[in-house]
Formats: sequence, structure tokens, C-alpha cells
Amino acid sequence: MESKIEMISTVKIQHSPDLYKVVDVLNRTLKERDLMFGLALDQKDQDKAIFTIYRT
Repeated sequence: MESKIEMISTVKIQHSPDLYKVVDVLNRTLKERDLMFGLALDQKDQDKAIFTIYRT
């Protein structure tokens, strides 16, 4: 069985130490709706984070 992950949206935002908490609660709350959320530091600007929404 093959699973496909589709990127729905991505946005670059100001990094904050608590952003991971928001992503964690979104993942825990909305996984039943086949949604997954990601957060990564921007490689070029460590003051920015990239927030991404996926459909699984």
C-alpha cells in the first residue's frame, strides 16, 4: 500500500521558540482528518521558520 503526502500550503513566518507547540497540537488534533503540519528553520535566515501543511 502506497501512501502519498500532498503539500497543501507553505508560508515563511518569524521564528518563535514556542512555534513547535502550535505544530504539535495541530498534528495531534487534526491527524484524524488526514492533515499533517511541519515546521523547519529557513536555511538562509535563521530568524524565519517555514510552516507547511500536508494532506496524507
